[in-house]
Amino acid sequence: MRIRLEGNRAELTLGLTHLREVFTVTAMSRAYPDRSRPRSYRVYVRITPRKER
Repeated sequence: MRIRLEGNRAELTLGLTHLREVFTVTAMSRAYPDRSRPRSYRVYVRITPRKER
């Protein structure tokens, strides 16, 4: 699955932390600046469900 996260750098870091608690992050793009909002960025993340133990 591919997810787009949007926000400032602190929000992106927090969002990625929470995603990693539930999913396995397999790929992540660099932070692209958001043209319409200053100091906002977007990151594209590929995730897969974690395997049950």
